[in-house]
Amino acid sequence: MVLVSEIFTDGPKNYSTALQKEVYHALAKLKLDFQRVATDEVITMEDCQQINERLSMDMVKTLFLCNRQKTAFYLFVTSGTKLFKAKDFSQALQVARVSFASADQMETMLGTQIGAATIFSTLIAESKEVQLVLDQEVVENEWYGCSDGTTTGYLKLRTTDVLEKFLPFVQRQPKIITI
Repeated sequence: MVLVSEIFTDGPKNYSTALQKEVYHALAKLKLDFQRVATDEVITMEDCQQINERLSMDMVKTLFLCNRQKTAFYLFVTSGTKLFKAKDFSQALQVARVSFASADQMETMLGTQIGAATIFSTLIAESKEVQLVLDQEVVENEWYGCSDGTTTGYLKLRTTDVLEKFLPFVQRQPKIITI
């Protein structure tokens, strides 16, 4: 069982990572409403169940993928309950088969560790080489639940705020696919 805090509507007093600090500064600058919880370390989607219950929403699944040559990188956001099939993803994007990028690449390009992949990595310059891909199912949800760049902090925001305010702020246009 994962310990989940009460719900907060402001950022943490101390930041665990540089990315986490950037996330909350961006949310404040954009004046985006959010709810957040602090947790024990959470790595898997199964671990997210108590977070989903506390925040009354479903966490997205964010995957960091690359081609075999490690020359093309993708940050794919899909439903937390959807089974990922590399073949379906590759066909939808019309690209060569993909696999999971390494932990080192994740740290370097996204500023996160395994289990903390987040759309908020688009705040850092190193992520510019990473193509952002969203599942249509995520785009249609009212709420967007994700990591704050750590494995111990999780957010709930309006999906429209992510799409219409945050992504323009970081000057990123996602590719939207259906799989």
